Amino acid sequence: MTYDTRAVQARLKELGLDPGPVDGAWGPRTRAAVIRFQTAKGITPDGIVGPITRTMLFGAAAAAPRPSESVPTEFPWLVEAARLRGLREVSGSPSSPIIMDWADDLGLAYEDDSVAWCGLFTAHAIRTGLPYADLPLNPLGARNWSQFGEPVTPQLGSVLVFWRVSKAGWQGHVGFYWAEDETHFHVLGGNQSDSVSVTRIARDRLLGARWPTGIDRPGITRRASPSGALISVNEA
Repeated sequence: MTYDTRAVQARLKELGLDPGPVDGAWGPRTRAAVIRFQTAKGITPDGIVGPITRTMLFGAAAAAPRPSESVPTEFPWLVEAARLRGLREVSGSPSSPIIMDWADDLGLAYEDDSVAWCGLFTAHAIRTGLPYADLPLNPLGARNWSQFGEPVTPQLGSVLVFWRVSKAGWQGHVGFYWAEDETHFHVLGGNQSDSVSVTRIARDRLLGARWPTGIDRPGITRRASPSGALISVNEA
Protein backbone atom coordinates (compact mmCIF):
# COMPACT_ATOMS: atom_id res chain seq x y z
CA MET A 1 0.00 0.00 0.00
CA THR A 2 1.38 3.40 -0.97
CA TYR A 3 1.56 6.20 1.57
CA ASP A 4 3.27 9.50 0.73
CA THR A 5 3.76 10.89 4.25
CA ARG A 6 7.37 9.70 4.21
CA ALA A 7 7.94 11.55 0.94
CA VAL A 8 6.51 14.73 2.45
CA GLN A 9 8.71 14.35 5.53
CA ALA A 10 11.79 13.68 3.39
CA ARG A 11 11.10 16.75 1.26
CA LEU A 12 10.55 18.96 4.30
CA LYS A 13 13.78 17.66 5.77
CA GLU A 14 15.61 18.52 2.52
CA LEU A 15 14.28 22.06 2.91
CA GLY A 16 15.61 22.28 6.48
CA LEU A 17 12.16 22.47 8.06
CA ASP A 18 12.65 19.75 10.71
CA PRO A 19 9.60 17.46 10.35
CA GLY A 20 11.08 14.99 12.83
CA PRO A 21 11.91 11.40 11.86
CA VAL A 22 11.06 10.28 8.32
CA ASP A 23 8.86 7.50 9.65
CA GLY A 24 5.46 7.94 8.00
CA ALA A 25 3.83 9.03 11.27
CA TRP A 26 1.87 12.25 11.00
CA GLY A 27 2.76 13.91 14.29
CA PRO A 28 2.94 17.50 15.59
CA ARG A 29 6.48 18.09 14.30
CA THR A 30 5.50 17.13 10.76
CA ARG A 31 2.42 19.33 10.92
CA ALA A 32 4.46 22.26 12.32
CA ALA A 33 6.98 21.86 9.48
CA VAL A 34 4.17 21.93 6.92
CA ILE A 35 2.82 25.12 8.50
CA ARG A 36 6.27 26.74 8.32
CA PHE A 37 6.49 25.81 4.64
CA GLN A 38 2.99 27.10 3.90
CA THR A 39 3.67 30.37 5.72
CA ALA A 40 6.88 30.91 3.76
CA LYS A 41 5.06 30.25 0.46
CA GLY A 42 2.01 32.38 1.25
CA ILE A 43 -0.32 29.37 1.41
CA THR A 44 -3.08 29.16 4.02
CA PRO A 45 -1.17 27.65 6.99
CA ASP A 46 -3.53 24.82 7.90
CA GLY A 47 -0.91 22.08 8.27
CA ILE A 48 -2.61 19.91 5.63
CA VAL A 49 -0.81 18.85 2.45
CA GLY A 50 -3.56 19.48 -0.06
CA PRO A 51 -3.12 19.84 -3.83
CA ILE A 52 -1.60 23.36 -3.71
CA THR A 53 0.87 22.56 -0.94
CA ARG A 54 1.78 19.25 -2.53
CA THR A 55 2.47 20.94 -5.88
CA MET A 56 4.59 23.62 -4.18
CA LEU A 57 6.56 20.89 -2.41
CA PHE A 58 7.13 18.53 -5.32
CA GLY A 59 6.34 20.44 -8.51
CA ALA A 60 3.73 19.83 -11.17
CA ALA A 61 4.37 16.07 -11.19
CA ALA A 62 2.68 15.93 -7.78
CA ALA A 63 -0.64 16.68 -9.44
CA ALA A 64 -0.54 13.34 -11.30
CA PRO A 65 -3.39 10.95 -10.40
CA ARG A 66 -2.79 8.96 -7.25
CA PRO A 67 -3.16 5.20 -7.19
CA SER A 68 -6.45 4.10 -5.71
CA GLU A 69 -4.64 2.45 -2.80
CA SER A 70 -2.93 5.63 -1.59
CA VAL A 71 -3.90 7.70 1.43
CA PRO A 72 -3.95 11.37 0.38
CA THR A 73 -1.89 13.61 2.64
CA GLU A 74 -4.76 16.11 2.82
CA PHE A 75 -6.37 13.52 5.12
CA PRO A 76 -3.74 13.39 7.91
CA TRP A 77 -6.21 11.71 10.28
CA LEU A 78 -6.65 8.87 7.80
CA VAL A 79 -2.87 8.66 7.34
CA GLU A 80 -2.53 8.04 11.07
CA ALA A 81 -5.40 5.55 11.10
CA ALA A 82 -3.90 3.59 8.19
CA ARG A 83 -0.46 3.60 9.80
CA LEU A 84 -1.90 1.70 12.76
CA ARG A 85 -3.39 -1.19 10.77
CA GLY A 86 -2.52 -4.47 12.42
CA LEU A 87 -2.32 -3.07 15.95
CA ARG A 88 -4.05 -5.51 18.31
CA GLU A 89 -5.37 -5.23 21.83
CA VAL A 90 -3.65 -7.39 24.42
CA SER A 91 -5.53 -10.45 25.62
CA GLY A 92 -5.89 -10.37 29.39
CA SER A 93 -3.84 -8.03 31.57
CA PRO A 94 -2.06 -5.70 31.10
CA SER A 95 -3.70 -3.79 28.24
CA SER A 96 -1.96 -2.56 25.11
CA PRO A 97 0.20 0.37 26.25
CA ILE A 98 -0.36 2.06 22.90
CA ILE A 99 -4.14 2.03 23.26
CA MET A 100 -3.92 3.15 26.89
CA ASP A 101 -1.60 6.01 25.88
CA TRP A 102 -4.26 7.26 23.46
CA ALA A 103 -6.68 7.64 26.35
CA ASP A 104 -4.07 9.35 28.52
CA ASP A 105 -3.15 11.79 25.74
CA LEU A 106 -6.83 12.65 25.24
CA GLY A 107 -7.50 12.97 28.97
CA LEU A 108 -10.14 10.23 28.87
CA ALA A 109 -11.02 7.87 31.70
CA TYR A 110 -10.61 4.47 30.09
CA GLU A 111 -10.42 1.27 32.09
CA ASP A 112 -8.64 -1.20 29.79
CA ASP A 113 -8.65 -2.46 26.22
CA SER A 114 -11.30 -5.05 26.96
CA VAL A 115 -13.71 -2.10 26.76
CA ALA A 116 -14.78 -1.23 23.19
CA TRP A 117 -12.19 1.15 21.76
CA CYS A 118 -13.47 2.04 18.29
CA GLY A 119 -14.37 5.54 19.51
CA LEU A 120 -11.00 5.91 21.22
CA PHE A 121 -9.19 4.92 18.02
CA THR A 122 -11.24 7.42 15.99
CA ALA A 123 -10.53 10.19 18.51
CA HIS A 124 -6.80 9.43 18.48
CA ALA A 125 -6.61 9.56 14.67
CA ILE A 126 -8.62 12.79 14.45
CA ARG A 127 -6.68 14.52 17.20
CA THR A 128 -3.32 13.43 15.73
CA GLY A 129 -4.15 14.68 12.24
CA LEU A 130 -6.25 17.68 13.27
CA PRO A 131 -5.08 18.74 16.73
CA TYR A 132 -7.56 21.62 16.96
CA ALA A 133 -10.64 19.68 15.87
CA ASP A 134 -13.49 19.55 18.38
CA LEU A 135 -14.21 15.98 19.42
CA PRO A 136 -17.71 14.91 20.46
CA LEU A 137 -18.57 14.77 24.12
CA ASN A 138 -17.49 11.35 25.40
CA PRO A 139 -15.83 10.18 22.17
CA LEU A 140 -15.65 6.66 23.60
CA GLY A 141 -19.35 6.28 22.77
CA ALA A 142 -19.57 5.29 19.10
CA ARG A 143 -22.95 6.92 18.47
CA ASN A 144 -21.72 10.21 19.94
CA TRP A 145 -19.72 10.64 16.73
CA SER A 146 -23.02 11.45 15.03
CA GLN A 147 -22.46 14.94 16.49
CA PHE A 148 -18.92 15.33 15.17
CA GLY A 149 -18.16 17.95 12.53
CA GLU A 150 -20.64 18.25 9.68
CA PRO A 151 -22.86 15.77 7.82
CA VAL A 152 -21.48 14.53 4.51
CA THR A 153 -22.14 11.84 1.96
CA PRO A 154 -19.89 8.81 2.65
CA GLN A 155 -16.47 9.40 1.11
CA LEU A 156 -12.82 8.63 1.74
CA GLY A 157 -11.77 9.80 5.20
CA SER A 158 -15.27 10.49 6.50
CA VAL A 159 -16.30 9.21 9.92
CA LEU A 160 -18.97 6.52 9.56
CA VAL A 161 -21.31 5.80 12.46
CA PHE A 162 -23.23 2.50 12.58
CA TRP A 163 -25.81 0.93 14.83
CA ARG A 164 -25.21 -2.38 16.56
CA VAL A 165 -27.72 -4.88 17.94
CA SER A 166 -30.66 -2.51 17.40
CA LYS A 167 -31.06 0.68 15.39
CA ALA A 168 -33.21 2.11 18.18
CA GLY A 169 -30.72 1.13 20.90
CA TRP A 170 -27.58 2.79 22.19
CA GLN A 171 -24.85 0.46 20.95
CA GLY A 172 -22.85 1.38 17.91
CA HIS A 173 -19.60 1.30 16.00
CA VAL A 174 -17.49 4.05 14.44
CA GLY A 175 -14.62 4.10 11.96
CA PHE A 176 -13.43 5.71 8.74
CA TYR A 177 -14.64 5.21 5.20
CA TRP A 178 -12.01 3.25 3.29
CA ALA A 179 -13.99 2.00 0.30
CA GLU A 180 -17.35 0.49 -0.63
CA ASP A 181 -18.94 -2.27 -2.66
CA GLU A 182 -22.52 -2.83 -3.74
CA THR A 183 -23.80 -3.91 -0.34
CA HIS A 184 -21.19 -2.87 2.24
CA PHE A 185 -18.91 -0.08 3.36
CA HIS A 186 -15.29 -1.06 3.95
CA VAL A 187 -14.41 0.55 7.27
CA LEU A 188 -10.96 1.29 8.68
CA GLY A 189 -11.48 1.16 12.41
CA GLY A 190 -10.33 0.02 15.79
CA ASN A 191 -11.69 -2.86 17.85
CA GLN A 192 -12.54 -4.77 14.67
CA SER A 193 -11.67 -8.40 15.46
CA ASP A 194 -9.76 -6.89 18.41
CA SER A 195 -7.47 -4.94 16.06
CA VAL A 196 -7.12 -1.95 13.76
CA SER A 197 -8.28 -3.33 10.45
CA VAL A 198 -10.54 -2.84 7.45
CA THR A 199 -13.82 -4.71 7.68
CA ARG A 200 -17.09 -4.76 5.72
CA ILE A 201 -20.20 -3.36 7.38
CA ALA A 202 -23.63 -3.52 5.73
CA ARG A 203 -24.85 -0.27 4.23
CA ASP A 204 -28.21 -0.51 5.98
CA ARG A 205 -26.47 -0.21 9.37
CA LEU A 206 -25.16 3.28 8.60
CA LEU A 207 -26.53 6.04 10.84
CA GLY A 208 -24.55 8.83 9.21
CA ALA A 209 -21.27 10.10 7.82
CA ARG A 210 -19.45 13.09 9.30
CA TRP A 211 -16.63 15.36 8.14
CA PRO A 212 -14.26 17.61 10.15
CA THR A 213 -15.51 21.19 10.24
CA GLY A 214 -13.58 23.60 8.03
CA ILE A 215 -11.69 20.93 6.06
CA ASP A 216 -12.10 20.75 2.26
CA ARG A 217 -13.99 17.73 0.94
CA PRO A 218 -12.38 16.28 -2.20
CA GLY A 219 -15.29 13.86 -2.53
CA ILE A 220 -13.24 10.73 -3.21
CA THR A 221 -15.10 7.42 -3.28
CA ARG A 222 -13.43 4.06 -3.88
CA ARG A 223 -14.90 0.81 -5.14
CA ALA A 224 -13.69 -2.47 -3.77
CA SER A 225 -14.44 -6.10 -4.37
CA PRO A 226 -16.19 -8.02 -1.57
CA SER A 227 -12.77 -9.48 -0.75
CA GLY A 228 -11.47 -5.96 -0.06
CA ALA A 229 -9.33 -5.40 -3.15
CA LEU A 230 -9.53 -1.77 -4.27
CA ILE A 231 -10.53 -1.64 -7.92
CA SER A 232 -11.35 1.96 -8.80
CA VAL A 233 -11.33 5.52 -7.51
CA ASN A 234 -13.59 8.45 -8.27
CA GLU A 235 -12.66 12.02 -7.33
CA ALA A 236 -15.77 14.14 -7.72
